[in-house]
Amino acid sequence: MWNRNFTSNATRAVLKDKKWDALVVGAGHNGLIAAAYLARAGLSVAVLERRHVIGGAAVTEELIPGFKFSRCSYLLSLLRPSIIRDLELRRHGLKLLKPIATSFTPCRDGRYLLLGRNDEHDYLEISKFSKRDADAYPRYEKQLHKYCKFMDFILDSRTPEALLEGSSFSDRLRDKVQNSIFWGRCLRHALSLGQKDMLELIDLLVSPTSKVLNRWFESDVLKATLAGDAIIGTMTSINTSGSGYVLLHHVMGETIHGDRNIWSHVEGGMGSVSMAISNAAKEAGVHIATNAEVSELMIEGSGRLKGVLLADGTQVHSSVVLSNATPYKTFVEMVPQTFLPDDFLRAIKCSDYTSGTTKINVAVDKLPQFQSCNLNNQDEVGPQHTATIHIGAERMEDIGTACQDAWNGFPSKRPIIEMTIPSSLDKTVSPPGKHVVSLFTQYTPYEPLDGSWDDDTYRDLYAKRCFKLIDEYAPGFSSSIIGYDMLTPPDLEKEIGGNIFHGAMGLDSLFLMRPVKGWSNHRTPIKGLYLCGSGSHPGGGVMGAPGHNAAHVVLEDLPKP
Repeated sequence: MWNRNFTSNATRAVLKDKKWDALVVGAGHNGLIAAAYLARAGLSVAVLERRHVIGGAAVTEELIPGFKFSRCSYLLSLLRPSIIRDLELRRHGLKLLKPIATSFTPCRDGRYLLLGRNDEHDYLEISKFSKRDADAYPRYEKQLHKYCKFMDFILDSRTPEALLEGSSFSDRLRDKVQNSIFWGRCLRHALSLGQKDMLELIDLLVSPTSKVLNRWFESDVLKATLAGDAIIGTMTSINTSGSGYVLLHHVMGETIHGDRNIWSHVEGGMGSVSMAISNAAKEAGVHIATNAEVSELMIEGSGRLKGVLLADGTQVHSSVVLSNATPYKTFVEMVPQTFLPDDFLRAIKCSDYTSGTTKINVAVDKLPQFQSCNLNNQDEVGPQHTATIHIGAERMEDIGTACQDAWNGFPSKRPIIEMTIPSSLDKTVSPPGKHVVSLFTQYTPYEPLDGSWDDDTYRDLYAKRCFKLIDEYAPGFSSSIIGYDMLTPPDLEKEIGGNIFHGAMGLDSLFLMRPVKGWSNHRTPIKGLYLCGSGSHPGGGVMGAPGHNAAHVVLEDLPKP
């Protein structure tokens, strides 16, 4: 496994024998990014990770000998290019593997839709289903890409949160100036779009995905393929108002070269992202301790933060702590609740953490062959193998039915599966001739009414349901399986805190509302405690913006020499 080491007594002595300028709870990618920026600014920083392996959801683990799984997250697009440049992540080992095609949807009637090779090929592919849609698709993509500059501005900016009463006059003045600058820039972006495009953007943000796609297209398979982007990691139907935002969220990624909507594999798996960031952080002087679970924040009776208490009783001292844990875990489990305002705590407890995701990582002894698509010789990798493969959704109605099953309390009878084969491009993650397959499946309720995820037989039945569904498109898939690892909603809660985004990504949980009203600027009711994880603005995905933005808020708040 990656970075497997147990924290020694000597390491614990290092942690407790000094007062750190800042502590980071959790070595997920956002925590590591925050730590790196703070250390580059000259602060002494320690990162405390509960598990034996760093990375949070961006982790590579060898759970079956010879097969390295990106256990939770599995593709990279949203990581901010400025962070890649600032931290020199390529020099520190980050290597992206661009797919030959971006999207592949096989159909049971023998047809398929393969997108993302080039514009001309996209036109020919979509024309197989609808000439009208083939004409509309470039306009659709152009329209979404128009919004990306505006969204980039939102992602890379701290929210214009008003300071609370009691702040100093100079802080209030600085805050008003910064907020005025933000709103001025926001207005300039809106004016550059124009009223018509701004209205279209607002319509996209508040509308159901199904409404947006029905307005643009007529062919079932294209609409279902695009709609899959709008449900990733959610318990939301494509017929739910506001689901269109996540549709935008998944096309606003950008490579360091400026390419949009390219979801790349990472050589060595997603753990390589975290390792590259940790290498940059350690080069800057960050101390990273694994097997160092934080059980409680130490707060004096006056409300002043003193540091953290580890599960083994070790006290680590600092007056600044950044939590990369979920807001719920931070404030309900780690902060003594007597120090929190009642309305704030109530809002945190009422936040939506529901997620319908079960991640299955599979080791197979041969490359899956899709009977509808023969673009390659047997056992040779074709463009379809490098793409994101959509299984089980040939119509938007299929997604709606699968979601309704989970709303009724049962795992979807025909799950919606986003399948990737990282070993199609990355030869480091599996033995020669064998492959790693990632299955991001939906929808699965946290507590199903017809069984329990604690029951191995029940878990196996769901996994085999997914495998059998893949057999319909790639015969023999089930018989090629060597072994698999499965993370159900309770497993994901144990490993990464539940929802993969550290909280739902609905419009009521974004921007000035994330994690709750009045506290969107990474600061918290505890002076010196900050949120730097995906539960803070701008939200989830392997993006890095929460960690980057939180670090800059901390630096802004520190007393000037």
